Amino acid sequence: MDIQSASSHVAHAPHFDVVQTAPGQIKVIRRNGTVTPFDANKIAVAMTKAFLAVEGDTAAGSSRIHEKVSLLTKKIADTFDRRLQSGGTIHIEEIQDQVELELMRTGEYKVAKSYVLYREERRRAREQEQKEADNKKSAYILHVTLPDGTIQPLDMDALQKQVRNACVGLTDVSPDHIIEDAKRNLFDKVPAHEVSKALVMSARTLIEKEPNYTYVAARLLLVDLRSEALDFLKIQNNASAIEQQTFYPAYLEAYLDTGIKHELLSPKLKSFDLTQIGAAIRPERDLLFTYLGLQTLYDRYFIHWEGRRFELPQVFFMRVAMGLAMEEKEKEKRAIEFYNLLSTFDFMSSTPTLFNSGTLRPQLSSCYLTTVPDDLDGIYSAIKDNALLSKYAGGLGNDWTNVRAMGAHIKGTNGKSLGVVPFLNVANATAVAVNQGGKRKGAVCAYLETWHKDIEEFLELRKNTGDERRRTHDMNTANWIPDLFMQRVAENQDWTLFSPNDVPDLHDLYGKAFAEAYTAYEAKAARGEIKNIKKIPAVSLWRKMLTMLFETGHPWVTFKDVCNLRSPQQHTGVVHSSNLCTEITLNTSREEIAVCNLGSINLIAHMTDKGLDQAKLRRTVHTALRMLDNVIDINYYSVPQARNSNMKHRPVGMGLMGFQDALYKLRIPYASREAVEFADRSMEQISYYAIEASTYLAEERGKYSSYEGSLWSKGILPIDSLAILEQNRGAYLEIDKSQTLDWKTLRERVKAVGMRNSNVLAIAPTATISNICGVSQSIEPTYQNLFVKSNLSGEFTVINPYLVADLKQEGLWDEVMVNDLKYYNGSVAKINRIPEKLKQIYATAFEVDPMWLVEAGSRRQKWIDQAQSLNLYMAQPSGKKLDQLYRHAWTRGLKTTYYLRSMGATNTEKATIDDRALNAVQVDPVSAAPKACLITDPTCEACQ
Repeated sequence: MDIQSASSHVAHAPHFDVVQTAPGQIKVIRRNGTVTPFDANKIAVAMTKAFLAVEGDTAAGSSRIHEKVSLLTKKIADTFDRRLQSGGTIHIEEIQDQVELELMRTGEYKVAKSYVLYREERRRAREQEQKEADNKKSAYILHVTLPDGTIQPLDMDALQKQVRNACVGLTDVSPDHIIEDAKRNLFDKVPAHEVSKALVMSARTLIEKEPNYTYVAARLLLVDLRSEALDFLKIQNNASAIEQQTFYPAYLEAYLDTGIKHELLSPKLKSFDLTQIGAAIRPERDLLFTYLGLQTLYDRYFIHWEGRRFELPQVFFMRVAMGLAMEEKEKEKRAIEFYNLLSTFDFMSSTPTLFNSGTLRPQLSSCYLTTVPDDLDGIYSAIKDNALLSKYAGGLGNDWTNVRAMGAHIKGTNGKSLGVVPFLNVANATAVAVNQGGKRKGAVCAYLETWHKDIEEFLELRKNTGDERRRTHDMNTANWIPDLFMQRVAENQDWTLFSPNDVPDLHDLYGKAFAEAYTAYEAKAARGEIKNIKKIPAVSLWRKMLTMLFETGHPWVTFKDVCNLRSPQQHTGVVHSSNLCTEITLNTSREEIAVCNLGSINLIAHMTDKGLDQAKLRRTVHTALRMLDNVIDINYYSVPQARNSNMKHRPVGMGLMGFQDALYKLRIPYASREAVEFADRSMEQISYYAIEASTYLAEERGKYSSYEGSLWSKGILPIDSLAILEQNRGAYLEIDKSQTLDWKTLRERVKAVGMRNSNVLAIAPTATISNICGVSQSIEPTYQNLFVKSNLSGEFTVINPYLVADLKQEGLWDEVMVNDLKYYNGSVAKINRIPEKLKQIYATAFEVDPMWLVEAGSRRQKWIDQAQSLNLYMAQPSGKKLDQLYRHAWTRGLKTTYYLRSMGATNTEKATIDDRALNAVQVDPVSAAPKACLITDPTCEACQ
């Protein structure tokens, strides 16, 4: 079943019109070094033979085999089309590896095993043939084709030196392995730029066996990046990766001149003392990058012109830092301070800030929240605002509760409304049409309160069946649930649905005031004074909410009253929704579009063997909060309501990432009381220092303008606002109130000097910036210990380096263990050789009872003035489990929840096959799930 020769082995093989590959686009390097055009039909023929070898050639089975083979072949061809969109070469072995992978993904384990055994048989035969051939021929010299077309011998000494340099300081890596593997992917007269790519690809393939190869691959990639940038800027430089200090000042000047010339960078960057700035750059920090981190920066963040990147990693961080220090009095000093935080990965700004800082349009904010009014002009103005905000990389949260429900009277036309759903369809189309600066998909989340009469249709917006005009497949949705509804569910009472034009004040009420007004409207409806209503059991609606959440991943479950009752800004308005990723809780109105600027503390960078380094954490938080506050004044606002709101209240959202890494450092399982306690104490410290930092900024720069009357002004900090929630909710609240720091002193300081920012804390998903830093995402448990991560930059092998280190110490890290991890989809639970203690520490997300996630989330929430993006994982969801989980989240005081992650059908038990030799790394199984969300949903990145 060798793909190149398969067609000669299958008599009368059918022809598969699977993919029409453009001639010359993708080429295949055969084992003898020759290059041939990629032909998907050869893959189909090889797989057909594999199926026939296992299942036999019967009339009944031939049709089924043909359909399977066609589907699998198309998937494989599509994979290579994505990887090599602009053409390129691929080795025959990579094609065969992909065949194995697809067979495994689709559950064809017997066929895959047969295929692997055949490959091994053919490999041994080829090795023997090669040995015989090597004895007969003299050494073969490869040649490379230079950019000007000249051909010269490949300098193997230089190649070996390059790889050896990339391995310096790293343990358990072998330059020889990389060189030997790279040779397989080279052919005579190969283009020079393909040689470096072959080295990177060879290092990549070894990551699953040794995590340190990710640093080797990054350093080899850096050689290409430097060559591309310096060639573009016409700068000559032969220094190695760690000998760049003297070169950076000249490079920085050329970089800025080129960026300003092409209107990619702000001319204000030239006002800095570039000699001082250039001397502060630390090129050795390039060695901190993992391959995934550096490749992500290259693909999506670096400044480029006509497809050529001319921004290097350390100058990228300095550009962001200079952009954030633009208005500082001592701007060089502050830029260097900000650079040191970013380039060491102690703190990372959000994706929009990284994209746009220092550019002509510095749209640096992550999140925009809007309230849509109930009139045609207002609705379409809101949709236009969505387009303008999305254009410059903003993630959107829209509150649609004001818009009247289906059947409501329209005074202007004396007709009846079609409800909110048709307008949501328009908003969905807008998100698709206007993406985020051509860099990310447009991303928006619609929120609707649970009493809205269109709520049942709203729940079905993401279904794959029904009228497409009443579906929004590209837009996220979330329920905005009042406490009264949850109480009615708990007490098995009825619930009444209203159109907002009949109950106009409900939208702005919460807590006891909402409950009183709502029951009064129910009484009016009972008397026949309100006609456009629907009465249903609260439990029935709750059950439908959870059913849709399980089946479609939407709408998310968020709680209105706790968001408002604990908001520091109750005196200036109402929180009507959260944002795209459910961590922002700011007031919105027709006059104000809420804006939030995000960044995340890298928790693991502040860990020692004894726990958190509080002194370092305090320094980082103070500098980071200054960076976030600067965003507000530098920011480009595409709509005036956003500027109005941001300047008045100055909210920021500092979060964290690397929580799981910190638990590994502490040797604590995620599913443990110790982990919950660490979540509590770490968040308490971040909260304390963030509030403290805002008071220092208030002393220096002044309080935010709407400070008076806020909870801050009354000395009520986030931890104190729990009492307000208790007064309103009563019995349905169970929250730990423990604290360890001197909050009394800080409380008095806040009252005395004020706050610079109305809000300071919010935990975002960090989907992309955690990749850049090479740490675990946000507050998430480890997804899998070994898997292939798919994102907009491609596919990357991800392996847990902490697990590998522990297994090495136990003498258990070997080829068999790698294959066991593949077989069990990155789980260690069923690998008998692994000690029980390690199984607990390295339990993956779906092996952690989601109640532990809620418990840890509750402990964090008491310290946070906004919310947190809290994903919940459940391997085998059921109605009962979901009911218990989300009720528990409510009683534990969580403000919001995010995605419900559930396992896909491809993760079924492999009980009948022993295929440890199968060479296939599991790709995200959730992405294949027919129910719930996609783990690689790109909208998760909107808040990074």
